Amino acid sequence: MKVKNLKINNFRNIKHLNIDFDEKINVISGENAQGKTNILESIWLFCGAKSFRNSKESSFIKIGETQAKTEIDFNSFEILHNAKMEFSDKRTVLLDNKALKSPSELAGNFSAVVFSPADLSLVREGPDKRRKFLDVCIGQIYPNYIDILRDYKRAVMQRNNIIKEYKYDGTISIMLDVFEEEIASKGIKIIEYRQKFLNFLNRYIDEIYYGISSGKEKIKSVYVANTDANMLKEELERSRKDDSFYGYTSAGPHRDDIELIINGTSARVYGSQGQQRSVAIALKLGSLNVFKEISGEYPVCLLDDVMSELDEQRQKYILNHIREWQTFITCCDPSNVNRLVSGKVFNIRNGEVI
Repeated sequence: MKVKNLKINNFRNIKHLNIDFDEKINVISGENAQGKTNILESIWLFCGAKSFRNSKESSFIKIGETQAKTEIDFNSFEILHNAKMEFSDKRTVLLDNKALKSPSELAGNFSAVVFSPADLSLVREGPDKRRKFLDVCIGQIYPNYIDILRDYKRAVMQRNNIIKEYKYDGTISIMLDVFEEEIASKGIKIIEYRQKFLNFLNRYIDEIYYGISSGKEKIKSVYVANTDANMLKEELERSRKDDSFYGYTSAGPHRDDIELIINGTSARVYGSQGQQRSVAIALKLGSLNVFKEISGEYPVCLLDDVMSELDEQRQKYILNHIREWQTFITCCDPSNVNRLVSGKVFNIRNGEVI
């Protein structure tokens, strides 16, 4: 997967931009708030996922304008494609001049892995961060997973609405049966996809983390389900009384987690800040290799202002392991990537290349 060209009009602080990229390394340099991350975000959105900055779609449009447009030309398996997005009151998407029903239909056509400063807390924060990491990766590799996850979340929401009334009216149990059956059938598939992805990921993250730590430590990831997948329907029925009191569904993959273990101990509980950062790096770099193994092609790698957060050893490791795929690196200080011997450097100021 390679992005050849990017065009932007009125996206965030960028009025007009037209850039041809290097097939390997692209460094986007500039001071803070000049538009570096906006460029990476505009590329990321073509995965069909939401912004990695948790932004509202209305914020994509440049202040004072009514719409924004982005466009990329990209190679996938040596075939050139074109994708376009327009942001106004809603987002419209075209792939090779064919209108798509929703941005999520881009999943499986264009893929990327993004590593931003927020991901450095992927290890130490709550399980929702780790579940999202899994779901975004899996959704790009297996687009049908997006539909399964959407149906599952809808069924959980509907059960949550009904379960609150269950303590007052036991006759609504027949309605609960319907949604619990949906939760159980979709939930089993979600868990299977997640465990399959982690099995692939574990083949890579230990080697990567071992290299980052100079051979001092080993890591593994373990999927932690809050209930037996094959018993999910029974668990939902059993927990109706308690769930009606709390007002939410307590069983299912929306409550699961990934346990990350360094030398036999929890990275979240006992890992130092440096160790937790290294684990996050291993997860992201490992996922690039999983993409390649399953799909046959590396995704695009987006590194948003992470080099300055890392010591020289970790910087060196990353720079030595990004040569297999196309990479975009943002930084304030170009010296953070001065070990690179090839690629292009783009200097950004006020949303323009200078």
